[in-house]
Amino acid sequence: MSDSLRDQLLGLGFKPAPKPERKPEARKPDARRPGPRPPGKGAAPPPRTGPGGKPRPSQGQSRKPRSQEEIDLAKAYAIRAQREKDERIEAERVKQEEARLRREAKAKLEAFLKDKALNDAEADIARHFPYGGKIKRIYVNAEQLKALNAGELGVVQQNGRYLLVTSDVLAEAEAIFAAAVALKVDPNATAEEDPYADPKYQVPDDLVW
Repeated sequence: MSDSLRDQLLGLGFKPAPKPERKPEARKPDARRPGPRPPGKGAAPPPRTGPGGKPRPSQGQSRKPRSQEEIDLAKAYAIRAQREKDERIEAERVKQEEARLRREAKAKLEAFLKDKALNDAEADIARHFPYGGKIKRIYVNAEQLKALNAGELGVVQQNGRYLLVTSDVLAEAEAIFAAAVALKVDPNATAEEDPYADPKYQVPDDLVW
């Protein structure tokens, strides 16, 4: 149709036929875009599951909080451990303190007993007595034996030696270090209480105790 005829028809009121709408074309997938990755190299690992198919908690997840009973039990163990530690420390402190006092007492006793021993180098009478769970002996003369059995003399242990001393010195030594008193005779004791006071109970010198 020429433009003049078209113009004439438009002038008479005719409208041009509507043009058909163009449908959008379906876009083809871009070959450059990767599709779903098959399982294998480069693919994300599947979620880990535990027994029954339940997902396992990841290592980053916090553990289940402890119950109050568990907390109280842990506190009780900690308190007991601390108490036992304190008791051991205190026992060791007491032990060391007792050892210190013992050393000081022995040193003081040694100084006190200087030149006070009455041992006779010529004595030949063995006076036996129990001390430290064993039978010990000290050699005295006849006069000393009589005085010893009467309680006028006594025996003190010092550095493995047994010293014969007067009853007054024995009392002072006992006040300084009681453990050093080896023989303190009660003059009123019976023969059953102190059988070694009687010479007939003398132990032969060749008998090993």
